[in-house]
Amino acid sequence: VSFGAIDPAMARDVFIREALVTGAFKTRGSFLVHNRKLVAEIAELEHKARRTDVLVDDATIASFYAERIPPDVCSTVTFERWRSAAEERDPVALFLTREHLMRHAAAQVTVDLYPEHLAVAGTTLPLKYRFAPGHPLDGLTATVPLALLNQVEEARLTWLVPGMIREKVTHYLKSLPKGWRNRLIPLPETVTAFLEAAKAAEAPLTEALRAWLHERLGEAPGPDVWSGVALPNHLAINVQVVDAAGRELAMGRDLRDLRAQLGEAAQLTFAAAEPAFEKSGVQSWDFGDLPETLAIVRNGQRLTGYPALIDDGAAVSLALLDTRQAADAATRQGVLRLMRLALQGAIAFFDKGSSGFAQAALQLKTTLPTDQLLADVMAAVVDRAFLGDDPLPRSAQAFAEQVKRARTRLPAVAASGFTLLRAIANDHFTLLQRLAKMAIKHARFAADIRAQRDALVYPGFFAATPWAKLQHLPRYLKALDRRLVRFVEQPERDTRHAEHVAALTQRYRERIERDRQAGNRDAAVEEFRWLLEELKVSLFAQELKTPFPVSFKRVERAWSELAR
Repeated sequence: VSFGAIDPAMARDVFIREALVTGAFKTRGSFLVHNRKLVAEIAELEHKARRTDVLVDDATIASFYAERIPPDVCSTVTFERWRSAAEERDPVALFLTREHLMRHAAAQVTVDLYPEHLAVAGTTLPLKYRFAPGHPLDGLTATVPLALLNQVEEARLTWLVPGMIREKVTHYLKSLPKGWRNRLIPLPETVTAFLEAAKAAEAPLTEALRAWLHERLGEAPGPDVWSGVALPNHLAINVQVVDAAGRELAMGRDLRDLRAQLGEAAQLTFAAAEPAFEKSGVQSWDFGDLPETLAIVRNGQRLTGYPALIDDGAAVSLALLDTRQAADAATRQGVLRLMRLALQGAIAFFDKGSSGFAQAALQLKTTLPTDQLLADVMAAVVDRAFLGDDPLPRSAQAFAEQVKRARTRLPAVAASGFTLLRAIANDHFTLLQRLAKMAIKHARFAADIRAQRDALVYPGFFAATPWAKLQHLPRYLKALDRRLVRFVEQPERDTRHAEHVAALTQRYRERIERDRQAGNRDAAVEEFRWLLEELKVSLFAQELKTPFPVSFKRVERAWSELAR
């Protein structure tokens, strides 16, 4: 005996709640698929808006069906019989609408504010929203194919999507020290003003916010002001890395950690996307043009690759890399290798150095092995003479013209390089001798001077130091020597300046480390290092002079510019 025969009203109520509202039964009608899809869409609006007052409850949906279904329909059989006839009269009789399902319009949840995809590296990444505080997937999740991992711009991810950025900016401003917060009241209007002026992804959100505050207030909090601020999970985008089959490889909210885990695999996967481009054993420019970018399609996804020449030692190879920065750096070395092969005879003239090299090598032997020193000097000479500040050649004709220029420039650049080496070696040796004579009571000061010397002259220093800065190394070493002499005579004066210099140096080192961890390289920060060297000359060896006026005030101003 069916339950409907015993208690039709109760059976009808159960059927509506357990079959129609949940969608847990099979029907030939299309209404159930439509209604389930619409309910899912409204539920997605709640995830995006991070609120639970948009979708009506199950009782409201049950009432919708109860108002339309006759009292005697209480089972699948009776329902299907009635539905078939009812849909002939009105095909959408049981179709729910947004008006039925939404408690309010949720007008603030638009595609512009909460997009389904994020534009990154010339392609789009699918986005998923979830409102589940405390859950690992709470907030916004972007799915990133492994091959694209190294191309994702970290700065872009910090901006989330337009509908979520206001809360993140508000969180940062509320975490500022009270003195700063008071200058930004009323906070909602300040957030609105920033968002109207800001352009997403041009810089990380915190950098853009600090720059805007500087423009608005004439000053900005320090670059570390938000370094210790903990963001709620939903205000940091979650990145899900997947393989070609869509299987999850890793997931997290720290892009640097994900790249540390999978960055190398991502590069290999990317290169494998276009094996036809690869070529090895290349010893001359016989491969046509080298484009700056190459568009490829992998697993239906459009990727942008960066062709590169890889230095393999005796030859070069063609490869497709996943970032422009990596491709440019590799190609510079690859071009230099091809030019070395083309100019072997000209380079061979310097195989044993030049006049005075043996003496310089002897003076530096405690720091640098002779063979490494010669290779280091020649690497710098070759880089300067063969390419210098010229753009990278990307065709056979441009390469041939570059070889001609290199052949002409090599003798003069080599002579200049070895002359500089002799001067550096001589001043380094003088400093070495004076340090050896320092009294033991000055051991801590001597150790500091050694550390500063070793930051200037170390294995590989000649090629690592910008050519324009190499000419100043003898003066910097002389300044350290003069400082040693004066310290013995006036230790108090040295100490007074040294503390301020040490504080500036520490700031610089911390910034360099942050940039290294972020994979950034800022030429202005690197230039600041040389400004510090000039400051030390100005303070401790004024008679050696500096190329331009320099003081603590000027250095602090330069740092403030960097910290914007």
